[in-house]
Amino acid sequence: MGSDRKWRARRRFLQGRLALASLGLVSGCGIASRFGQQRKAPRIGYLTGDWPGTHHGDESLELGLGELGYAVGETIAIDCRFAEGSQDRLAADALQLVELGSDIIVTVGGTTAARAAKAATSTIPIVIVTAFDPVEDGLVNSLARPGANITGLTLVHGELARKRMELLRDAVPTLTRVAVLWQAGARASQSFGDVQDAAQKVGLQVQSVELQGLEDIERGFEAAAIQHADAFITVSDAITTSYYRRLAELGAQRRLPGMHTQRLFVEAGGLMAYGPNRPDVIRRSAAYIDKILKGAKPADLPIEQPIVFDFVINLRTARAQGLTIPSSILQQATETIQ
Repeated sequence: MGSDRKWRARRRFLQGRLALASLGLVSGCGIASRFGQQRKAPRIGYLTGDWPGTHHGDESLELGLGELGYAVGETIAIDCRFAEGSQDRLAADALQLVELGSDIIVTVGGTTAARAAKAATSTIPIVIVTAFDPVEDGLVNSLARPGANITGLTLVHGELARKRMELLRDAVPTLTRVAVLWQAGARASQSFGDVQDAAQKVGLQVQSVELQGLEDIERGFEAAAIQHADAFITVSDAITTSYYRRLAELGAQRRLPGMHTQRLFVEAGGLMAYGPNRPDVIRRSAAYIDKILKGAKPADLPIEQPIVFDFVINLRTARAQGLTIPSSILQQATETIQ
């Protein structure tokens, strides 16, 4: 009898979930809206090529919306799609968010997600987050007046590449040759070019290490050792972000100092990271959502640049690699990990 009651309760639960799904009220982020058929909550599609939990972007977006008076699951709904490094899946996810009836699509994690959303719709407003150069990539007409259905926030990759290279050079006084780990591709090619230019300006040699998947990472470190690289730097792309833990681990194992784009590398054992505070950038995208829901056109909303930057140093890793970080570098750090 007890098992029969449990089975009936489970059946009622599943029927309830199916009913919610049929009304479009179950979100991909695991957040269910309590709106009924008489009142429709605005629906936000969250699209990224990253893995769930990589930078907790959906949580940052929910925080930003909450600060503006929205209650996720009550007055607004979010559908999340994580492509987990697959460009094919990213394109399919973008189309699915369109089919779900998204009122706005937010893309996180570089230009690839933004391009997938743009290919999927020319009418639904798109808020891009952490795209590298939306003008040069052909996403918008200009930062001041984007045009069409796209607006949001952008990274300034060339300037960031120069700053990272300078910090790495100053932290590793013996540095002459740096290995650059990156995913080959149209957008990443330009990012690699920015890093290459930055290295030349500070008098460093560059070794290109191209990655297509997890299996290339260990081979890449072996190649860096053979060519006597003194340190390595990662370019922000789907491969390096997806396998950040492995990159940090191998850098530590091989006692090769690394400079990264996000603090999560440093939390995993990498040496240093410099870049925009991604949770803050994603949180700020909520302001665009709010303006668009209140009638603003994406074409008229200027694209903003980051205002909060993280420079994180793992001193435990530095000690293990025999490095003494100069006080001039430590003074610039926003956080140190002991």
